[in-house]
Amino acid sequence: MEYLVSMTTRVPEGTPEEAVQDIRAREAAHSRDLAAQGHLLRLWRPPLQPGEWRTLGLFAAADGDRLEEVLASMPLRVWRTDEVTPLSPHPNDPPPTPGAGQKAAEFLVTFTLAVPPGTPGQTVQDTKAREAQAAHDLADQEHLLRLWALPDERALGLYQARDATQMEAILASLPLAPWMTVDITPLSPHPSDPAIIRPPATAPAGTL
Repeated sequence: MEYLVSMTTRVPEGTPEEAVQDIRAREAAHSRDLAAQGHLLRLWRPPLQPGEWRTLGLFAAADGDRLEEVLASMPLRVWRTDEVTPLSPHPNDPPPTPGAGQKAAEFLVTFTLAVPPGTPGQTVQDTKAREAQAAHDLADQEHLLRLWALPDERALGLYQARDATQMEAILASLPLAPWMTVDITPLSPHPSDPAIIRPPATAPAGTL
């Protein structure tokens, strides 16, 4: 299973800077080990408030208990709280693309679908079929990198685009756009992101 983990770190007041730098170095080294084991797939920095220290991570584990073991093994966990969102397979999830995520800004997009009451079933079916084709086309264009199902019938997509304006235009073009609300989170590179350390083209099979 795959999981999105929001990791928020709060360093205790008065902690020596040397101790902070030491644990950050050990965290980076351990992240490389977890990536090599296929547990850590991606790392990003979301928009941050002044003084905030937060990371988004895409992890893989057999189940929630194994994920907790992985998260607990990370050095920064002593100062960190983790919010875990389980991700389920989505029928429109594209296959991994070698080199994806390296050419443009990345965005996490949460979709909430609300079909208007009274919409004919055939209209819904046809629109969802066109949405699936649009997802396929966006994957071919390397805009759609991954797609997952979330609890409560929502969906989560990992996209890349030239900038926020292009990202918004891509989402507005989706067949289901009139029935969806979207929440866009722009992502910044993380120095320990496995996609930077070990590009997807060389990743072990089955880790993405």
